[in-house]
Amino acid sequence: MRPRAPSDTVDTADDTSAEARRQLLILALALVLAMSPWFSTSAVAGQLSVAWDLSAAALAWLVIAVQLGFVAGAFIITLTGLADRFGPRRLVLAGALLAATANGLLIVASGYGPGLVARFATGAALAAVYPPALKAMSSWYRTGRGLALGVMIGALTIGSALPHLINGLGGLHWKGTLAIASGITVVGGLIAEFVAGDGPFGSAPARISLGHVRAVATNRRFLLASTGYFGHMWELYAMWAWIAAFFQESLSARAASFAAFAAIGIGAAGSVHVGRLSDAVSRPRAAGLALRWSGLTAVFIGFLVDAPWFVVVPLALFWGFWVVADSAQFSTIVTEVVEPRVMGTALTLQLSLGFILTVFTIFLVPLVRDAAGWGVAFGMLAPGPALGALAMARLDRVGPPASGAAPVQVSPNSGSGFAGR
Repeated sequence: MRPRAPSDTVDTADDTSAEARRQLLILALALVLAMSPWFSTSAVAGQLSVAWDLSAAALAWLVIAVQLGFVAGAFIITLTGLADRFGPRRLVLAGALLAATANGLLIVASGYGPGLVARFATGAALAAVYPPALKAMSSWYRTGRGLALGVMIGALTIGSALPHLINGLGGLHWKGTLAIASGITVVGGLIAEFVAGDGPFGSAPARISLGHVRAVATNRRFLLASTGYFGHMWELYAMWAWIAAFFQESLSARAASFAAFAAIGIGAAGSVHVGRLSDAVSRPRAAGLALRWSGLTAVFIGFLVDAPWFVVVPLALFWGFWVVADSAQFSTIVTEVVEPRVMGTALTLQLSLGFILTVFTIFLVPLVRDAAGWGVAFGMLAPGPALGALAMARLDRVGPPASGAAPVQVSPNSGSGFAGR
């Protein structure tokens, strides 16, 4: 048994209390603001391509650099155990300050090479924002954790879409858009550290060894949840990265920015919906539903690029609703099947491996589009959610976790899966 943390003395606290809901809103707001640098270059891709004379492949690498930076930062956090050795809100603040600085360096970068370095550093810093924010929220929720994490992923979604809104509203020079994104990132980190608080279901800081990492990596339920996550990630970030370019085929630049913001941002509603469903039914079943709908949409939406806006925009909104709706459930399952003291490490490990996959599809989509069109480019994303849906079906049939691990929520009527804690 692990030693009780000071907060463990109130483990009987009601995680549906007004204070828990208030803290969820605070942390969600912090995440919305702190994650805004992620797609800041995608939002100003048109201006950047002119200013730096960039090809489609070069623009793709500005997005990929963030993904690779996130992976590098996440691996460092995993191997050093930083996510479980320091308070999560303190890590969010540190990551936000570093991400804002790195994103700001892009403004003064002399060209493409330094810009890639700045984007890589931005991603590495955001690895100290996203997983720790999920861990901080988990300290406030237990029985309602699926919905709460859905709200957090919804916040991540809106934060990722914010640069498109900033660019569409202001018609700013690309440097102005990046400067605003950096400024609100700092605000998000400050809110996490100085406005939010620690919940009753957290764990005391712990020293994490490579043995702990190996134990997490061989946990069967962790592996199944991660397989679902990997299929999800094969699709998600490529859709987010290139949906604005897709809209630019048939809409004006400003209308494309608003449409991209809506198509990405509507995923917040999807995340909340699937989070609520996962608490009521089953996390694997809820995630599987989202995977099936998003994968099906990916199969054919690209072939409708020349369709009227009143056809393609609603369909893209439908895709955006489901494409990220399952994201929180993979993290939620991890928080419920590993020991609390290694939760931060487990989350960071899952996320880092998933983000490696995004590099391939973000790079391939514009190349396949140029060679075969949007239909094939977006269609190649569909096998990911198909594999993820199979993993979720398998996870729903697996029995409860071994004694000592926190169980995963399961349908009370299914007779299979996990029993809620």
